[in-house]
Amino acid sequence: MKMNTLGRTGISVSRICLGTMTFGRQNTEADGHAQMDMAVDHGVNFLDAAEVYPFLSMPETYGRTEEIIGTWMKARANRDKIVLATKIAGPSPRFGYIRDGALKFNKEHFIEAVDGSLKRLQTDYIDLYQTHWPERAANYFGTLGYSDDTGTDWTPFEEMLDAMAEIEKAGKVRAFGCSNETAWGVAEMLALSEAHGLPRMASVQNPYSLLNRSFEVGLAEVAIRGDCGLLAYSPLGFGALTGKYLDGVPDGSRRALYPDMNRNFKPRGVEATGRYVALARAHGLEPSQMALAFVNARAFLTSTIIGATDLDQLASNLASEEITLPSEVLDGIEEIHNDIPNPAP
Repeated sequence: MKMNTLGRTGISVSRICLGTMTFGRQNTEADGHAQMDMAVDHGVNFLDAAEVYPFLSMPETYGRTEEIIGTWMKARANRDKIVLATKIAGPSPRFGYIRDGALKFNKEHFIEAVDGSLKRLQTDYIDLYQTHWPERAANYFGTLGYSDDTGTDWTPFEEMLDAMAEIEKAGKVRAFGCSNETAWGVAEMLALSEAHGLPRMASVQNPYSLLNRSFEVGLAEVAIRGDCGLLAYSPLGFGALTGKYLDGVPDGSRRALYPDMNRNFKPRGVEATGRYVALARAHGLEPSQMALAFVNARAFLTSTIIGATDLDQLASNLASEEITLPSEVLDGIEEIHNDIPNPAP
């Protein structure tokens, strides 16, 4: 397993990270434990969670994913071998049951959220603590046009970084990152960290796949020049790039469970998926492994977050680590991308 350094922290993480958002809803505790066992056996040392997991979050399952990770680490006595990432939820009308619904990235909310995660994870420190999405209005979750939010109340970055500094000093968190952020947001936080000696963003966790390479515009340069690499989530485009949805929606699949999550399944996305799947098969590759191998090799990448609902899927995804795509496949990918760029931003 190739290892990469997390920002400027000196923390070494596996190029494949196990995403855990299915634990506690699509996967039982036993399923989650089995997935983590398999991932570790394949050289993975990096796990990613969030306080709102499992997906889709609801009051009765809130925090369950972290609890499952906690029971696994306790049973295996392996906390010192795991790089553990989780996230604080940002504001959303869907989360009225979390901290009375008025979610902020200020000191009060950070301390409460971190302490809650530590308790559920049965640990006294978190390796990477991330903002799950911006507190301010910005371009994320597929939003392309930007609307000026001048006058909207949100926690200034310097105040947020001050809160992170206090938590870091208390020994509760080793490093901080952000998720679903913009190029402006990451660059601004990095600049403030440098100017004021505050905690520095070590990573940015954003969507990136053959169907959504929007990270390459602006954020890739920030990631490389700023040593704030990408943790790529949804590298298979919500499962689209496996090809399994080209002939319908299998019963029990994620697409069947969440039909409104259609970002990757619009006509241009389906057209691009068909061409990527055909390209992979023409070269004797599994479509999902080709898609993951492409993400794994990006210069701005720190780790690719994979997820699965069964061990066969997980084994296939883990095997992508061993694949180097030949030039003719990379040329074919670029040809499709030029014809149908970013159909699922």
